[in-house]
Parts: sequence; structure tokens; C-alpha cells
Amino acid sequence: MGFRSWRSCIFIAVFLILSSTLCEVKLSPTFYDQTYPRALSTIRKAVRRAVSHERRMATSLIHLHFHNFFVQGCDASILLDNSSIIQSEKNAPNNLNSVRGYEVIDNIKSKVKSMCPSVVSCADIAAVAAKDSSIAVLKLGRSDSTTSGLSQVATNLPSFRDNLDKLITLFRSKGLNARDMVALSGSHTIGQARCLTFRDRIYSNGTNIDAGFATTRRRHCLAQNGNGDANLAPLELVTPNSFDNNYFRNLIQRKGLLQSDQVLFSGGMDLQTLLSRNTTRAQKLSGLTLHPPW
Repeated sequence: MGFRSWRSCIFIAVFLILSSTLCEVKLSPTFYDQTYPRALSTIRKAVRRAVSHERRMATSLIHLHFHNFFVQGCDASILLDNSSIIQSEKNAPNNLNSVRGYEVIDNIKSKVKSMCPSVVSCADIAAVAAKDSSIAVLKLGRSDSTTSGLSQVATNLPSFRDNLDKLITLFRSKGLNARDMVALSGSHTIGQARCLTFRDRIYSNGTNIDAGFATTRRRHCLAQNGNGDANLAPLELVTPNSFDNNYFRNLIQRKGLLQSDQVLFSGGMDLQTLLSRNTTRAQKLSGLTLHPPW
């Protein structure tokens, strides 16, 4: 399968799964056609401008989208700031210094509000911003949350330390099976991780990590806790800015950066079979060509 096909399949799988599984309200791709027909084009332009300024922002918006939906669903509760009555999800350990792109969503909301106040929800903006209006038609009509899910973050989001059984259980609780989990994990083909999240793995001298890969990663991530914790490394070393299948190839070669990624293969999962099924599923669901802005 060619590069563009792989990229399309992974991207489509991520958004079709997230956008259809965790939303309970009745959604429609034409939700804003009468009230604000320029909504999607306004969001698209703002996202492309942000990504052209910082290429990494593309994966940051996907990451934000995932962390938002996995806690309380399609309600943008992750965007709520601290107040006298709200404890923001932004400050949860799983999100603090990890989730980013809030300023892009704020900028889009400001542009949308100036043209058509109180019509487009932040929840829809976050979803469309992640998708960037470039693949399968996204249904709209989400409502914004007025409450934070801070207390739910730790138990609802996967951790970089999780083993395979825990990951499968967590995804199953969201109505997602192992195949869905692999497809969603494929979004780690782009993006970066902090040293803090992979230090234990690269210094473990375990059998599920390639020795040369571990040595390379140690150059910018020292063994001592607190020393360079925020140093970044690409989740996928070969083509870190491209949506392709090298993320999965790396897992087979024991070169997954995060322990929670590597267990998809080393934990006994038939990655080759699941990967093949995901590709077929995404092709059937989409029938579209992906043209991302990066």
C-alpha cells in the first residue's frame, strides 16, 4: 500500500472511531448550514494557518481531541479554565504539560464568535479543528460542558505506563475494541513525547526494546529524574512528521518510544492481523482522499 493510502487510513480511522463512538447526542454534518454556513471554512483556515506556523500543532490538536473525548465525551470540558466553581481538567497530571493547542481553539472560537455569536459550540470546534475538514464528513451538533471532569481524568485516560490488559479494559469501557485501539494508537505516527514519559523504558535494559534505539534516545534523556524531564523526542523516529505505517513497523522492531505503545506488539497482540483489518475497515468507511495541510 502506498504512502498516501496508509496515511489516509490511519487518519480516517482515528476520527471515525472517536467521532462516532463517544457521542450520544444526535449529530448532523449539516448542523450549521442554516445558522452559520461559513463555520467549517472559518475553522479550516485558522487550523491551516496554525499548522503552517508550527507543524507540530497538527498532532497537538489530535491529542487534545482524544483527551477531551475520553473523559466526559463530546463536551469540550477540557477547555474549561479554573474558576471559583470549576477545577480545570487542564491541570490533571495526564494533561498538564502534555495537552496543548488550547490557544488555537481559543483563536478559532474568537473568529467564529465575531461573525456569529453563540452558535458554534467549542466541542464542535475542537472536533473539526482536529479533523481539519479534510476527511470523512464530520457530524456536528455537540453541546459544551459547563462542568469539569477533573476527577475522572486519571481513571479515564490511558497512561504511558499501562500494560496491554489495562489498555484493552480501558478502551473497552469506551465501547472500543482491540482493533479500534490499534487504529487510534496509530496517531502516534506523528508527535512528540517528554523524556519523563519514556525514561524508564529506555533505561530498563529489557528484552522488548532495541538496544541501539535505547542508546539513541538516551542522548537527550538522562537517567536521573528531574534532569531534562521536559526534553522532547519524536514518537516515531524515521518519519516523525508524516502519517504513515512506520509507527507500526517500529513496534515490530521493538522501537516503540512509549511502553504503552510497545505492549501492542510485545504484549502478545497480533499486530499484523489487526493492522490489516484496520486498513480494510478505514478504506470501506471512507472512500475519500486525505489532503492534510502539513
